[in-house]
Amino acid sequence: MTSTGTASFANLTPAGLPGLTLAYERHGAGEPLVLLHGIGHHRQAWDPVVAALAERREVVTVDLPGFGESPAQPAGLPYSLDTAVTVFGAFFDALGLRVPHVAGNSLGGLIALRLAQAGRARSVTALSPGGFWNAPEAVYTFTLLKAMRRGALALPPGAIERMARRPLGRRALTGAICADPVRRDPRTVVAETMAMREATGFDATLAVGSGGGRFRGGVDERTPVTIAWGDRDRMLPRRQGVRAGHAIPHARLIRLPRCGHVPMNDDPALVARVLLEGSR
Repeated sequence: MTSTGTASFANLTPAGLPGLTLAYERHGAGEPLVLLHGIGHHRQAWDPVVAALAERREVVTVDLPGFGESPAQPAGLPYSLDTAVTVFGAFFDALGLRVPHVAGNSLGGLIALRLAQAGRARSVTALSPGGFWNAPEAVYTFTLLKAMRRGALALPPGAIERMARRPLGRRALTGAICADPVRRDPRTVVAETMAMREATGFDATLAVGSGGGRFRGGVDERTPVTIAWGDRDRMLPRRQGVRAGHAIPHARLIRLPRCGHVPMNDDPALVARVLLEGSR
């Protein structure tokens, strides 16, 4: 299933914060499952699994502030994890979701875990969540993200489209996040690269992450947590999943064979199954 491309917009006034707007889509019916993407991405990252999920869940895909179609946060409002928890709590309230199941990839996974700590998630499924790196790994990851951003900004849209038509071009554009970028739809590769290029919140979000951005504390044992990691993740090595398991001892740890950092691209059926099981 691909995104309709037609977003709804939630105008939020989170407690103690200036107003802001989030773009989102809703699909299906059932218990609500909110899906949060990673840095430099957009809500369409979840398109490969939305149809399967929507058969059994009300699926809400949302663009993080300053990414996709969501405008940048108001000036002076930090792109911090605390801000994200407040913003998405207000988003859940605005949509009448109360305490939904939440799943996230990369940065989205870290935000999902922080929402669980705040009592705003019924369950969490985190796919290669950020925040479990050591110092050298953090340097590596943020250097790679900066390189991807520079590359996206340096390439004119026409050049991105031409590169995406060729296998080597698709590998150059998305090889850091996919196990097998050659098989991907060129149109999706273009859309992802443009999302990275146009993300108004990228630099501020990355600055917060590179200054710390680690997951601290645990999650209440009454909140089910699933942590899944692709064994071909080039962005966040799978050994970080072991640290996540130590930090959240009751979490269910799952290996995603032949999957990269954004595993929805590599094995949609497996990821959909993990998300459904994690949100039971």
